[in-house]
Amino acid sequence: MLHYLDIAAGKICIFVSMATKALFNTVVNWFIRQRIDQMEHFISEPAETQQAILFSQLFKAEDTLYGRQYGFRNIASLENFKENVPVVHYEEFEPYIERARQGESDIIWPGEIRQFAKSSGTTNAKSKFIPITEESLQDCHYKAGKDLISIYANNHPDNQLFSNKNLRLGGSAEPYENFNTKYGDLSAILIENLPFWVEITTVPSKKVSLMSEWETKMKAIVSEVVHENVGSLSGVPSWMMVLLQKVLTETGKRSISEVWPNLEVFFHGGISFKPYRDQYTEVIGKKINYYEIYNASEGFFGIQDRSDSDEMLLMLDYGIFYEFVRLEDLGNPHPKTYTVADVELGVNYAMVITTNGGLWRYMIGDTVYFTSLAPHRIRISGRTKHFINVFGEELMIDNVETALEQACLKTGATVRDYTGAPVFMQGKEKGAHEWIFEFSKDPEDFSIFKETFDNTLKTLNSDYEAKRYNNMTLREPIIHKARPELFYDWMSSRGKLGGQNKVPRLSNDRQYIDPLLEMNHG
Repeated sequence: MLHYLDIAAGKICIFVSMATKALFNTVVNWFIRQRIDQMEHFISEPAETQQAILFSQLFKAEDTLYGRQYGFRNIASLENFKENVPVVHYEEFEPYIERARQGESDIIWPGEIRQFAKSSGTTNAKSKFIPITEESLQDCHYKAGKDLISIYANNHPDNQLFSNKNLRLGGSAEPYENFNTKYGDLSAILIENLPFWVEITTVPSKKVSLMSEWETKMKAIVSEVVHENVGSLSGVPSWMMVLLQKVLTETGKRSISEVWPNLEVFFHGGISFKPYRDQYTEVIGKKINYYEIYNASEGFFGIQDRSDSDEMLLMLDYGIFYEFVRLEDLGNPHPKTYTVADVELGVNYAMVITTNGGLWRYMIGDTVYFTSLAPHRIRISGRTKHFINVFGEELMIDNVETALEQACLKTGATVRDYTGAPVFMQGKEKGAHEWIFEFSKDPEDFSIFKETFDNTLKTLNSDYEAKRYNNMTLREPIIHKARPELFYDWMSSRGKLGGQNKVPRLSNDRQYIDPLLEMNHG
């Protein structure tokens, strides 16, 4: 994950003397006001902002291989664009990416693309290589960093972000085999390209941040950060929690606030924060702010813009043109797409993006729904390949996270990790959903946990409720309690520790849950 505090801080210089602090604050406040005004512009004119981005991208790339193949020069309207340029998944777009990765120029974006974010995501075992251009680096990812700080500082005028350090937890960078291009986790690419003076405001050091071996890296991070004055955290909730637990073990303290009394905010993303909220409250030991962001290797999409809501503002001026596909149309080779001008509230959409990183009508694999259209705010509901729909129940991650939250609330439990999968019908035996939960705090009553989880899913998802009615299609869920560290050990066995690696939450088959159950009982 991008170290957002670094970026804003690096752009406007930090550690100032007391004599110049007033001037520094004036400059910061001016910067924040300027950017907030710009955000108000795209909020008030979303369709116009998006159309301008689309045609700017088409003009820049009209002489690339992809632009010539699909006639970018002759596209005069949004309808032309939709008719001429296909919606693609990574597998269809990969040949173009691979040519760019081998050093060819002008394939999907003008000039050479020298950096690629390696991301397996949670879609499959095969690594994806997402192009990172200078435009996407500066006008999307780094711009988002400044925006996150602008929004936070605007919401919390008494913040002390610039007086303390930010603890970032990112991935590793590795040279690609031909040495002309480099690949690594997105966070590593961002860290590696930051100005050198940003190191002053950041822990751990760049050298440690980019270490590749996870266990060695964690020890080095703990050694560097325990005596620092940390005011903010940025990272993926699951891996940041692992680090915080190691900090407590190293220091012998009962809470993180004893180690870092000035900690005030955690900027998080990558996975849902719902299962981790109570655990963070307990581990940190005091109330802090939590701000969610929605970024991926393909781009930066959303920022939580209000402290009292976890909805995220869809960022419309980052060089990304958005289209949305209704889930029922996903199987169509030429699906109908909607823009910000014609999306509806509460509908689950798969997101399609055209970016200043050289992606064209690319199906990113995430599903979102809109909670507001003025401005456009979203919540992530799941993944196009990570849901359970074996029996017509259309169970999405968002349903599961909310049901899990209610079950934990009712039984005093805290879930650390989990995954779910179908149990297929055999003979006359009905199907079911099977779950394995690793608890950091066990439920007071496991049967009530199970019942609440099941019943809440019924209230949230009418298709699930219909299939569960009188056990007609689905019998009651099968829930296992995982041994401590099961998911950590499983991720380690797959070489997936740290960085942006995520535990797959839902699957339409049993490729994840079966090895977990075997390890749990082994």
